[in-house]
Amino acid sequence: MACVYYTASSLDGYIVDENASLDWLTSRDIDSDGPFAIEPFLETIGALVMGADTYEWIVANHPGEWMYPQPSWVVTHRAGIVADGHPVRTFDGDVTDLHPALVSAADGKDIWVVGGGNLAGQYAAAGLIDDMIVSFAPCTLGAGSPVLPIRSEWTLVESARNADFVCARWHRA
Repeated sequence: MACVYYTASSLDGYIVDENASLDWLTSRDIDSDGPFAIEPFLETIGALVMGADTYEWIVANHPGEWMYPQPSWVVTHRAGIVADGHPVRTFDGDVTDLHPALVSAADGKDIWVVGGGNLAGQYAAAGLIDDMIVSFAPCTLGAGSPVLPIRSEWTLVESARNADFVCARWHRA
């Protein structure tokens, strides 16, 4: 079991632009069967956790039923954030207090830290992220939310190209 931060980034290290948009990402070509593709990754995931901004982006851009079968949490202080019918739990507190529940829910599979930015920074600062997988798109944004808003050290484990993306798996140093 590992805690994995899986995300995409611009070449200059942003996961969303200054308008919280992912248009730069969703317009790119990616091979769903290629290296570091999302579907094979999701088969390894037993539970996932995200911040409020990521959850609200999913709700706005993928309306309807919840898109993940895994137990899911949103770390937020915003009341009433979960859309009707979504089997998503909220948590307001330190990620180290939530982590044991994620481990239990994952039932031996990996935990996915979804989205990034602030929440991924909290997980990394607490030493809870084991691996970080980043798919770099061939663009720069100039501003936005960084991949990680803290200083941290990583060791490159593997890398590959998937269509428009250069993908890399990093292990916490």
